Amino acid sequence: MKKARRKSLVQLSLSAPPSPIPSTAATRPAHTTKKAAASLPHLSRRACPNSQPCPAAGCERCPRSRPPQRPAPPASSSPATAASPSSPPPRRRALATTSSPPTCCAFPSATAPLPCPPRRGRPSRRWRRRRTPPTTSRPSSRSPSPRTPEIEIMGMLTKEVKCHLGPFSKLQSGDVSCLATIPSDVEAEATFIAKADGVIAGISLADMIFNQVDPSLKVQWFESDGNFVHKGFQFGKVHGCARSIIVAERVVLNFMQRMSGIATLTKAMSDAARPACILETRKTAPGLRLVDKWAVLIGGGKNHRLGLFDMVMIKDNHISVAGGIANAMRSVDQFLEKEKLALPVEVETRTIEEVKDVLKYAAENKTSLTRIMLDNMVVPLPNGDVDVSMLKDAVQLINGKFETEASGNVTIDTVKKIGETGVTYISSGALTHSVKALDISLKIDTELALQVGRRTNRA
Repeated sequence: MKKARRKSLVQLSLSAPPSPIPSTAATRPAHTTKKAAASLPHLSRRACPNSQPCPAAGCERCPRSRPPQRPAPPASSSPATAASPSSPPPRRRALATTSSPPTCCAFPSATAPLPCPPRRGRPSRRWRRRRTPPTTSRPSSRSPSPRTPEIEIMGMLTKEVKCHLGPFSKLQSGDVSCLATIPSDVEAEATFIAKADGVIAGISLADMIFNQVDPSLKVQWFESDGNFVHKGFQFGKVHGCARSIIVAERVVLNFMQRMSGIATLTKAMSDAARPACILETRKTAPGLRLVDKWAVLIGGGKNHRLGLFDMVMIKDNHISVAGGIANAMRSVDQFLEKEKLALPVEVETRTIEEVKDVLKYAAENKTSLTRIMLDNMVVPLPNGDVDVSMLKDAVQLINGKFETEASGNVTIDTVKKIGETGVTYISSGALTHSVKALDISLKIDTELALQVGRRTNRA
């Protein structure tokens, strides 16, 4: 079978037209050099993008521009394939030792098109084994980057922009309204207008979006993230291609309005809760975890754990499965010691008895506990007020041995009374799961927009 395959390869090489690339294969038998087969596009491993033979097919430094060498078959009696006595012996191929490999299909350059499909037909076993490139100690430039907040946010913005534009290849080609009404060479200037009082957030994020849609857009801001603006205030401008501005408009406003709403509420609760610090929770909008937590920082709050990986938080379900607070805390301490991890540890308590159990365990054992959550110890009253006596008793019982965090029934109306109990932190899920967006607009005709805003009491 192998001999028949070699014979067919030799016959194909002899019946093929001459290669346009100068080669020494014409002076040697085809079965000793195999360069005749390498010069045929349909026999090489990869055909060139322009359906032409690979320009480096005859290069000895290119390890994948031709099929691998095989032992030479017995000399044929045919005069077409008989080897001359002066023919040099076949040379062994060696990998290139130069720093820049030849520009060919096997080594595409930075500007080369995508790799061509493989040759037709079923390759031999030896050929399939050679398809995997040899591993080297040199790091690959295509290796994935580590997941950092910046990379995660940029990936989210890219998906959001493409989601608005639909299944089109170019960023600006999906807005059919712009394509129908606005010429591509028209420029415009749009102004950001606040339609309510609040804290501006998302300016840095807006810069990322504008740069992603059209890097030529020029954005000018009159305020910074965290600044307070009043209704009707113009706090920024963007100038450039009118199509690009309108494409980016809704994406920018969606993020800025939500982030500004979170920052505004966080600012109000932080001022009322002093000296306690305001924290958000993991009750964020799906896909917007980092953006929501960023807005809390802009508003003057602090971040709770980013996810399940950066803090041990022993919640009620963990305690129920472990068989009690002491068992859960003991398991956590053993795990951290075994894995040699230094992570903050927080345990949730719901009653005064559970607080006593935590303090008893900490007094008798070496523990990594850093914070005690006092959950739902703020009791709402029928008249709309809250009773914080249980929370105050728990704080006095802990007496500064650990940080304390109040959670449950935290609103803008109750946060002041909760902060007066002496807790270290106050966490509120309402900061991110029930936030009211701040009304912001981006208008090209600013005067008309202000007239309409005054008429509707929004400017």
